[in-house]
Amino acid sequence: MKRNQYSLLWWRTQLRRMVLPGAVALLLTAGPAAAQKQLEKLNRGVVAVRTGSGQVYVGWRLFGTEAASTGFHVYRGSTRLTTTPITSSTNFVDNTTANAQYTVRAVLNGVEQPASEAAAVWGQQYLSIPIQAPAGGTTPSGEAYTYTANDCSVGDLDGDGQYEIVLKWDPTNAKDNSQAGYTGNVYLDAYRLNGTRLWRIDLGKNIRAGAHYTQFMVYDLDGDGKAEVACKTADGTRDGRGTVLGSATADYRNSSGYVLTGPEFLTVFNGQTGAAMATADFVPARGTVASWGDKYGNRVDRFVSTVAYLDGKRPSLIMGRGYYTRLVRVAWDWRNGQLTRRWTFDSNSSTAGNNTYAGQGNHQLTVGDVDGDGRDEIINGASVIDDNGAGLYSTGYGHGDALHLSDLNPDRPGQELWQCHEDPGAYAGNGLQLRDAKTGARLWGVPATGDVGRALAADIDPRYKGAECWGTAGGLYSCTGTQISTTRPSVNFALWWDGDLSRELLDGTKLDKWNSATQSVDRLLTVYNFGGATANNSTKANPCLTADLLGDWREEMLFRNADNTQLLLFTTTITAPQRLYTLMHDAQYRVAVAHENSAYNQPPHPSFYLGTGMNPPPVPNIVLAGTTAASRMSGEGEPAKANVWPNPSTGLFRVQVEGAFHYSVRNHYGQELEQGEGHDARQVGRQLRPGIYLITIQTATATTTVRVEKQ
Repeated sequence: MKRNQYSLLWWRTQLRRMVLPGAVALLLTAGPAAAQKQLEKLNRGVVAVRTGSGQVYVGWRLFGTEAASTGFHVYRGSTRLTTTPITSSTNFVDNTTANAQYTVRAVLNGVEQPASEAAAVWGQQYLSIPIQAPAGGTTPSGEAYTYTANDCSVGDLDGDGQYEIVLKWDPTNAKDNSQAGYTGNVYLDAYRLNGTRLWRIDLGKNIRAGAHYTQFMVYDLDGDGKAEVACKTADGTRDGRGTVLGSATADYRNSSGYVLTGPEFLTVFNGQTGAAMATADFVPARGTVASWGDKYGNRVDRFVSTVAYLDGKRPSLIMGRGYYTRLVRVAWDWRNGQLTRRWTFDSNSSTAGNNTYAGQGNHQLTVGDVDGDGRDEIINGASVIDDNGAGLYSTGYGHGDALHLSDLNPDRPGQELWQCHEDPGAYAGNGLQLRDAKTGARLWGVPATGDVGRALAADIDPRYKGAECWGTAGGLYSCTGTQISTTRPSVNFALWWDGDLSRELLDGTKLDKWNSATQSVDRLLTVYNFGGATANNSTKANPCLTADLLGDWREEMLFRNADNTQLLLFTTTITAPQRLYTLMHDAQYRVAVAHENSAYNQPPHPSFYLGTGMNPPPVPNIVLAGTTAASRMSGEGEPAKANVWPNPSTGLFRVQVEGAFHYSVRNHYGQELEQGEGHDARQVGRQLRPGIYLITIQTATATTTVRVEKQ
């Protein structure tokens, strides 16, 4: 069988490029390159979909910690369907009329590993997930309202390796900040994929409903293998166990429906039970409403939030307030049952230069390691905050409505930012700009004269390497700024769906593919024809979520149905010859999924270029939550200084550390294969078969983990 560029040989070549040749020692210092980001330990995400009376499509995950030599056998019930392990992709087509359960088994060094979780066959291309709308109500002004399923996020709430869904319910009278009027309460629900509701959180009457008020982060913040939920709360918030935060009777709504007085909180909820585990005062406090730019409550309550690996290893929660004028971002850590503030950035502070960040934020933010130090920065839009809470740069180009970060031009170093801007007086003639993410330097731009309200970047044209860039001004451009079409496709969402490496276009409930020959789009899937699928947020026409949730590396779409009784989870059934690890094991992509619900929703992007003509993707430098290495991460200390060599090795690895140390060796499943004690030096790995392993070295004061290859 012919192997494509993403086959076993390709992976082996890439891995060998990443290590030092021969018996050269790999010195692990306190530098960021040694840090591993802690991510979820997922199951295989096996999905099986009937595509015809005699055919079933099967897809599954390749983990970011998986050895390059890993193959897979596919089983229907107890029957093995593959004669040799699949090594070039992570999907399979079974020609059968039977509706059995499917499993996959990894094959390492010719030995089958335990079976994955079993997947029943879907009868159509989407999974219907029953949901339960809250009861409607009536406002103090006499307006009746009901509820609409809105934004979603995902996390492994119970630690079983499968994602659960956290859904935000918005009342039908939700408001933009610029609009007066009472709203109903906002609710957060947690659901398993079978529709079992785990809990419901009622944010209460003192949290107004609308796109800019509630940004909820679902993420495993403490590394225990179970995701938490964090958001802004207030007096009257009722957690998933029915416990009320603060006063149950306080009502701070004014006659215009705004909440401009009363305490504000930040709460971390237990993802499995919905119980409030920690609550702190929200920072910054609103203070004087007019100091944010208006007196009636518009700009003061513009919130954004995300998650970032500020230390290069463990996730921190980022909560933000303001972007039109004053801009404040606050980093919090949830560790060992304690919620602590790491730093605060405030454009109003006396720190030199901070004032230049005022007005330099978007209706969303994004996160990535833009300066290459292994630690994440916070990209507000036209300004960036460094991992330590200090300003990195502010461009002065002003506010915008859309923002995209990735390696959009793979032929230049680092990542790039593509952004639209609102104010011609600030954006210096170019309402659409591609900038160097590290420095903010403008690489090229599109002339405009007014508010450019939308922008999108995705590799949609295979004739040009890199992401195409466009917006609601100008035409369609290559990543170097060459106009390649006067026709602009939809400027909304993008996702990987079909069998090539280009990205497809999602606008509302229509999934299209750019046709470079006709300079137009071809319809791939009319989503609204299935189950009554309906988009959210009016003219924004967003899905509830897009992300790599199941199956292979391509992305799923999550919509609500028209009567808000079901969520509809769509997955591709087109086979793909590429074998890529799950995008959820790219930390930048995973964080982007977490903040997808933050104000104006944007599609998630990985840290590397994924598209036609791509180089092999980087092997993720990650450790999985709940594994031995993750539990020993020091979190705040420096890595241990150690030599591990040779790497790769055909025999033993020699670990050299000054003084006494403990070591453990584990495979990509997190299984500990060897452990012991040493002093100054020790040889390890005698019984290891060829593959990729993690050696964790722990001294009295520090811990580090290094990836090694046994050949």
